[in-house]
Amino acid sequence: MSGSAIARFLAHIEGERRCSPHTLRSYSTDLSDLERFLAERGIEDPAASTRSDLRAYLAALHRRGLARATVARRLAALRAFYRFLESEEEIGADPAAHLYGPKSRRDLPGFLTEPDAARLMEAPDASTPGGSRDRAILELLYGSGLRVSELVGLSNGDVDPGKGSVRVTGKGARQRLAPVGRVAAEAIGAYLAIRSLLLYPARAAMASELGRAEGPLFINRMGGRLTARSVRRLVDTYSKRTFLGARGHPHRLRHSFATHLLARGAELHAVRELLGHASLSTTQIYTHVTPDRLRETLERAHPRGGDSATEGNP
Repeated sequence: MSGSAIARFLAHIEGERRCSPHTLRSYSTDLSDLERFLAERGIEDPAASTRSDLRAYLAALHRRGLARATVARRLAALRAFYRFLESEEEIGADPAAHLYGPKSRRDLPGFLTEPDAARLMEAPDASTPGGSRDRAILELLYGSGLRVSELVGLSNGDVDPGKGSVRVTGKGARQRLAPVGRVAAEAIGAYLAIRSLLLYPARAAMASELGRAEGPLFINRMGGRLTARSVRRLVDTYSKRTFLGARGHPHRLRHSFATHLLARGAELHAVRELLGHASLSTTQIYTHVTPDRLRETLERAHPRGGDSATEGNP
């Protein structure tokens, strides 16, 4: 597969669809895998590949034992690539137009019970600079449902204590204002009050620069922006400490945020906005965890849902 074609395609999706660096890397990796497969079949030009070639590629992925999600992702990548070639008139008929992969099986999201979430929030020692930062991170992940990439991307200027909100840049560079609850706001304030104490002594001179609007909200001991890997590690550490060895992940807190909101009666559309989902169908996966609440809604709102349904009827 020609490198120039891949480069043009990646430039196209980066510019037109504003894909994240992670998405771009995934497309590049997936198309490189297809490139190797086509080369083994003696096909150097992607425009010369047929639907039969692409079906053989999908069959090869299945023989490798790749997960359904991986196969589906690679199929999506090659579909997008061949649509691009067609739009650029480098090919005639799109050979990937009617290819079908495995039906994606969406795993139900893991989440914490409310008592477990409360214990996790209390796990960091907030009397220390590091513990105070970690408490603020956990409270924001759970209290506002942020993705870990959104959290580490926060700068000082993104937080508005007066309005109780934070400006978040989500997938596709879409921005939204996420509300920050009282407990999370207090945790952030406590962290900011002692944030400079996190710095190594050799970096103490930069303490006065920490408050710059464009500076990172959550820092490491060098004063730099905390990484997603660091946040995943600290969530895992506190989860193991709290749940007797259970592994934790920041996204589990996001799942818990959505689950607990719905269980307490929040509207699905409102939860969608809070999570920054582009599609309501993405949010609907959380409805499975609130059967009691859904039953209560049915019994309360539907004319034939509860005990009163038979009143006045013969």
